Formats: sequence, C-alpha cells, structure tokens
Amino acid sequence: MAIANIHEAKSQLSRLIEQALSGEEVIIARAGQPVVRLVPIQVEASPRRGGQWKGRVRIAEDFDSLPAEIADAFGIEQP
Repeated sequence: MAIANIHEAKSQLSRLIEQALSGEEVIIARAGQPVVRLVPIQVEASPRRGGQWKGRVRIAEDFDSLPAEIADAFGIEQP
C-alpha cells in the first residue's frame, strides 16, 4: 500500500496512477491523515445493447431533399 501526501501526489500523479493500475492500493493523505483512495475504474463487462428507439423514430420521405428557399438563401443551384 502506497501512502502519499497531497504535495507528493501532485508532483508524482503519473507514478501513483500506474501503481493503482497495477493493483496496488494508493492512499492520498492530508497532514498525515488518509483522505482519498486512488483506484482504477472498473469497466462494465456487458456489451451495449441497441434497439431502444426502434419504432419510436420516423424519418420523413423528403429528409434528404433541400428546400428551394434554403438553397436560394445559400446560393446553391439545384438540378
């Protein structure tokens, strides 16, 4: 278990992070009293699941067509 004071933690943060990632417990102390524990984030094991919006979203038939007034405003010639 590594214990570092706040000043040391500020100057040695990269080393302390590497220690935590390798499985070592890292404690940061203020005035000799432990205040926080540095631990790696546990990645969620289950993959993301899609399809929650299926049937709820509708795309209009003319979604890709540019309205003439917009084309004129931007000086775009339409075929």
